[in-house]
Amino acid sequence: MDEGIIEALFGTAAANRKPKSADSKESAGSSAGLGRSNTPEQIFLLEPRKSHNISIILKSLTVGRDEIIDTLRDGHTELSTEVLEKLSRLHISKEEESTILKFSGNPDRLAPTEAFLLRLLLDVPNPIARVNALLFKVNYGAEVAQLKHSLRTLELASQELRTKGLFFKLLEAVLKAGNRMNAGTARGNAQAFNLTALRKLSDVKSTDGSTTLLHFVVEEVVRSEGKRLAINRNHSIRRSGSLARSGHEGGSSAAGFASQGPSREERQNEYMNLGLPIVGGLSTEFANVKRAALVDYDAVVSECAILDSRLNEIKRLLETCSDDGFARGLRGFVKAAEQELKALRREQERVLELVRKTTEYYHAGATKERNAHPLQLFIVVRDFLGMVDQACVDIKRKVQQKKPAPSSSQPNTAAAPTVVAAATTAATASATKEATDAQAAPAQKPPEEADSKRKRVMPRFPNLPAHFMKDSADSDSSSDEE
Repeated sequence: MDEGIIEALFGTAAANRKPKSADSKESAGSSAGLGRSNTPEQIFLLEPRKSHNISIILKSLTVGRDEIIDTLRDGHTELSTEVLEKLSRLHISKEEESTILKFSGNPDRLAPTEAFLLRLLLDVPNPIARVNALLFKVNYGAEVAQLKHSLRTLELASQELRTKGLFFKLLEAVLKAGNRMNAGTARGNAQAFNLTALRKLSDVKSTDGSTTLLHFVVEEVVRSEGKRLAINRNHSIRRSGSLARSGHEGGSSAAGFASQGPSREERQNEYMNLGLPIVGGLSTEFANVKRAALVDYDAVVSECAILDSRLNEIKRLLETCSDDGFARGLRGFVKAAEQELKALRREQERVLELVRKTTEYYHAGATKERNAHPLQLFIVVRDFLGMVDQACVDIKRKVQQKKPAPSSSQPNTAAAPTVVAAATTAATASATKEATDAQAAPAQKPPEEADSKRKRVMPRFPNLPAHFMKDSADSDSSSDEE
């Protein structure tokens, strides 16, 4: 720790000093008087408090004052970002510069702060402007990289939303559910809906309060995706099995497999277990959408203009500089930065236009609405994906809590001999009947297709509120059609 800075900031602990006697005070006073008479007082050109604050900044620098002046004048060395940031906080006004430059006395009598500032102003033209120029040059690369990263995120997020897939299936399921609930009303044949309605799905409860519209829609899509996977998988298994059993008794084996398949409840649980990872993994497919919801849109729009404005300030500074090392090093940077910002502005316009078109694709006229956030689409989709993730967690927990009944194809070895004999007789009769039916009826459908013909007990929902699919109740009449 720098003891000088501590003493300058907080002073010394006078309470720890031993009180002096009257004689010692007199001797100290006389010696202090002699010291003042022999040592001239320092001259302060700035307001004492400001001079003290600048002195603290200068003492905290990790480089020598000669090196600072050489860098600002000739550009032979580079100062760190920390040093440049501290120097940029000096804040010397024009009047204070004029006061320091008008000093004509002995420089050795100046206070340390004033002595450094006098030398700095005499040796370096526009020193504070040069410090700001060097600080901009050091931070320019990071600021441009951040802007490029934000633009890339917005572009990838727009591409993710334009790709049809599972997200579109969820939207289609929501639309069908809304039309079914509003059947018989003017809103029962909607062709689209406002995406902000996705946030309200968890607020719509079934009539018995057992589930929500969000959980119902997600569960149906999970079951549909799981069933699709099961059908494709079993189709591949049957196809490979039929090739392996070519020329043998494949028909009877298939009939035996169908009769010994899992129960309907087991198949439903299998569909849910297969579909949950697919729907639950939707958030990972929309990772850039969730990142885009956090992008500072105002910063993205204004960053190029801010960088261009600061670059013009440096160009005006270079017009007043001679052909020294500092100016030569900065001119090359300005030329390269101008070309990069020109290309970056074109990229910014292209990406923002893509974001606008994507927003219009999902919600026509949204970009023209007052007080509408330009990235509202990404924010709504991010919130909806979080709701879907939580719904998948709830559905998974419900599936795990269910205990499926034991399959009828698994015999009970602890049963009495008479029961076993009766079961064997029944099985034989059943097999004989199935063989007879197989000769007169077409081949039995796979269990997955048979399930689609059966009705499941569905939760009942009340009709949706009149303005559920709209942003607000006072929107235009076309919102009902949306």
